[in-house]
Amino acid sequence: MNVVINKLKKLLLKNIVLYSIIAVCFVGSILFVQYNYSFYDRPIAKIIETNLEDSVQVVDMHNNRDQLFTQQIIAEFKNGQEKGQQIHITNEYSTSGAYDHAYRVGNDLFVSIDEQTNASGDLTGSIKDIKRDKYIVMIMWVFIFVLLLIGKKQGFFSIVSLAVNALLLSFALDVYVNNSSISLLWICGITVILFTVTSLLLVNGFNEKAYAAIVATLLGTFISLLIAYLVIWITAGSGLRYEEMSFLTRPYEMVFMAGLFVGSLGAVMDVAITMSSSIFGLYEKDNHISTKALKKSGLEIGKDIMGTMTNILFFAYISGSIPVLILYIKNHTSLSFALSMNLSLELARALAGGIGIVLAIPIGLYTSIFFVNRKRHKL
Repeated sequence: MNVVINKLKKLLLKNIVLYSIIAVCFVGSILFVQYNYSFYDRPIAKIIETNLEDSVQVVDMHNNRDQLFTQQIIAEFKNGQEKGQQIHITNEYSTSGAYDHAYRVGNDLFVSIDEQTNASGDLTGSIKDIKRDKYIVMIMWVFIFVLLLIGKKQGFFSIVSLAVNALLLSFALDVYVNNSSISLLWICGITVILFTVTSLLLVNGFNEKAYAAIVATLLGTFISLLIAYLVIWITAGSGLRYEEMSFLTRPYEMVFMAGLFVGSLGAVMDVAITMSSSIFGLYEKDNHISTKALKKSGLEIGKDIMGTMTNILFFAYISGSIPVLILYIKNHTSLSFALSMNLSLELARALAGGIGIVLAIPIGLYTSIFFVNRKRHKL
């Protein structure tokens, strides 16, 4: 009885320590982003007063209506040599809000200061951007709390794996930018392997289920990339529009293939771990289940998730282009031209990822069965 009580005390103590660390990190990060002005090199000013001076109705040549507003802003500097001084800014924005924004009291703005002051001697300037780090941190904590609430221990390791993967991606891109002689595909290939191993082992632990998912993920991702590369090579990239990459100084095709490589990884990994977890779940419920029954059940599971996963991938890629598509169509651009200009690369990514998803089902199934049979022989 005493042993059980001591274990419960230790477990309770661990939970208290863990929750205390999370609470301290939460409060500390929120306070930090509220008062971290001195860590920025660019001047930051907090809005203390706004006045709407004028509004005008406008109509363009395509009969699109909009309303333009002129807003006078008084803000107080929070860092730099001008800290404590006020700056007067004129902000023009529209109802459509394509490239502008209406600001309100309390917003933190990155500003530039005019060299010459106005007649009254006040500092004047223009808005460069809005400081959004506090909103990003709040959303990040909501994401963390939801993961911890639902996933508990696995949710915690999911957060760790996400942080590790973000650092790996940042390091990989830094290596490529500073070493143009290294192939981006080789860098992404190594990074994809590290992503897969880190994510699946951290979340699922060192076991046969994770090993099966790793093998299925890597095979499915690399085979889908190979198929996509062969198709693009055979068709000479006909139909792909690289205009959105026009500012790059690196080969468009290589960058696109690298993005396709990393982009399809998440969906393939999801399918692979689903297949692996399902097969091992069936085996753990009935250790004497036949291989034929495992195959039949695995194929049924694969068919069920195939359609939803490909749709998820399609919507994830296409959704980001909806605002630009509306802008093109609103300005009387033909639908075929708007689609070819904005969706050719997204559709190619979605199709390549879809191929990876479909391949990951049989690969994940037979890989998982292989590890299940291997586990049986050990018993």
